[in-house]
Amino acid sequence: MISKICARNPNKPLEPLSEKHYFMRKISLRLSAMFGILAVAFGAFGAHLLKSHLGTDAYSSFETGIKYHFFHTLAIFGAGVLSHFGRKKMLTYAVWLFSSGILAFSGSIYFLAIDEVFGAELSWLGPVTPLGGILLIGGWVCLFMSTFAHFDRSYKQTDKD
Repeated sequence: MISKICARNPNKPLEPLSEKHYFMRKISLRLSAMFGILAVAFGAFGAHLLKSHLGTDAYSSFETGIKYHFFHTLAIFGAGVLSHFGRKKMLTYAVWLFSSGILAFSGSIYFLAIDEVFGAELSWLGPVTPLGGILLIGGWVCLFMSTFAHFDRSYKQTDKD
């Protein structure tokens, strides 16, 4: 039964994907790989080099940035994988919102946390953090909205087994 639901109609060929769609698939997976590398590198940097130089609150903030960075890296990867099952504009929007949200939310937290180490005045980045959070929420909304359309409309379930 499951195989019938997930199968596509073999009599109807899939229409070829556009270059734009192939590009977005590749970009999604490449972005997730890049953000994953950065999340692990920043996590190691924070745990091994920054921990002794940061206060408890600053280090806790840095860890929060790492967690959100990594969770949303996985979300970008998931959206990239889902894009292989259909053309979804909402998935494209989700990838871009997650990416810009990681940069704004986690990036501003990173800079605000290491502010005390370098003695730079970066308090102006404070309002960027909630903006990044809104972008991340927007990514989840787009991912949710992408579930309301069928990924493969070439197959309609029948009562026949």
